[in-house]
Amino acid sequence: MGTGKRGLLTAALTVVCAATVLAVPGTAFASPEPRPTATGSPSPSPSPTPTPVTNKELEQVRKQLDTLYHQAAVATDAYNAAEEKAKAQSARIDALDKKITEGRERLRRLKNQAGADARSQYRTGGLPPTAQFLLSDDPGQFLDGAGLVLQGQRATKKLLGEVSRTQDELREYADDAAEQWKKLEAGRKAKAAAKKKIEERIDAAEKLESRLEKKEKERLAKLEEAAARKAQTAWLDTGVLKDVKGEASAEGKKAVAYATAQLGKPYVWGADGPDSFDCSGLTSQAWAAAGHPVPRTSQEQWKQLKHVDMADMRPGDLVIYFDDASHVALYIGDGTIIHAPRPGRTVTVAGAGSMPILGVVRPDA
Repeated sequence: MGTGKRGLLTAALTVVCAATVLAVPGTAFASPEPRPTATGSPSPSPSPTPTPVTNKELEQVRKQLDTLYHQAAVATDAYNAAEEKAKAQSARIDALDKKITEGRERLRRLKNQAGADARSQYRTGGLPPTAQFLLSDDPGQFLDGAGLVLQGQRATKKLLGEVSRTQDELREYADDAAEQWKKLEAGRKAKAAAKKKIEERIDAAEKLESRLEKKEKERLAKLEEAAARKAQTAWLDTGVLKDVKGEASAEGKKAVAYATAQLGKPYVWGADGPDSFDCSGLTSQAWAAAGHPVPRTSQEQWKQLKHVDMADMRPGDLVIYFDDASHVALYIGDGTIIHAPRPGRTVTVAGAGSMPILGVVRPDA
């Protein structure tokens, strides 16, 4: 990589550091080598000697990529949560719309019935039933009329009560629907904001990577693998797996089988299969295939599912990562997981300790 190319990479890292406000202190790209100065010769200056990017500089790139993709993962969880809420609110609005339609039809029938009763009274001369039986000279008719009047009064009261209740219900449904529409609109704005943040972070990461030469990308990949191995080794050295002997449940085996069948499929944020997945899309679909649905997002999986001690974990359990629960993987045994890592990667097997573990949850506890 020449000094010009290296200068672009330095500038890119500077922009990323400023954008994320998470620059690593004490590390920076070295200044480009000074161009040689002509010494009296009219011939053009020779091209500067390419200066290779050091491992220290690539390590800074790796950390910045981790930061950007982590921020994208957090935003993806927010996007997925907004999507799930939007689905629930849309379903609620549909149900309310159905109730409003049915209520209006019921109110129409009640009003028609009230109108028919009024027309019947008009045809009898405008006398209410009470006056009609009081004017009768027939004792039997008087008694029959008394019963009919009581029944009529009860029926009228019931009819008016039903009209009033139906009107109240319609107002409640309308108010509820209006509130759900407000929430749906707020959710759409949150979803749009999350989508924008995801795209900005992924775009910044891709631009940063694009400034690397092929060999530098290969070296960067090796640095990433070395960092993951180091974290996994440190995790295993704690003896965490010494007492882990849990056997997978029948449902857990199904979840592991599903996740295994997805190996090699690409990571796509917001995706839950069948052709691509994000991290929680994979785990939620794995457990749905096992006949035990779980929340869609990693944060809700952490909040809602039963927490288990790491010493008690078994294949099929979900391992939650980072303090903000922004990543999740499916434990498959022997200290390994299957997960959808990040944009540009595919569903893969990795060490369970290769990332900072927040805890373990069990869907079928």
